[in-house]
Amino acid sequence: MVDEQERLLPIANVGRIMKEILPPSAKISKEAKQTIQECATEFIGFVTGEASDRCHKENRKTVNGDDICWALSNLGFDNYAEAMARYLHKYREYEREKNRNSNSNNNQTLATTSGDNKDDEELHFGIEEQQVRQVETHQNLAPLEFQFIDKGKSSTSEPA
Repeated sequence: MVDEQERLLPIANVGRIMKEILPPSAKISKEAKQTIQECATEFIGFVTGEASDRCHKENRKTVNGDDICWALSNLGFDNYAEAMARYLHKYREYEREKNRNSNSNNNQTLATTSGDNKDDEELHFGIEEQQVRQVETHQNLAPLEFQFIDKGKSSTSEPA
């Protein structure tokens, strides 16, 4: 039983994710959490296995976000693949902006060592919320809610 529990997603995390979508007064049974825990773990393994097979065929050792998007699409989860591709694009933009800000801050603060740089600590998604709400691709897909976590903090952009 211990081996089985080690391969599953943490039940507390699963319960927390489930609670986010439900009204505050809603309750979730232990059985419901365990069922979702098993299904989510299986789904992640299924998609990752497909992505891993692709990497193996291409003689690569590292599965990346593009491989996951490809696997989702290849397995028939096109809606998820499109949403994941949009998320991945925004995440990469966020990382580039974070690196740019970090590099410019490092260049500006070479002479100072005060450590009073709260902008870096509180850097959140650098793209305007309006842009996140209206992510445009070649198809007019519905806007998504993106969450990025930076140093233990989370920021959420609310859909319009």
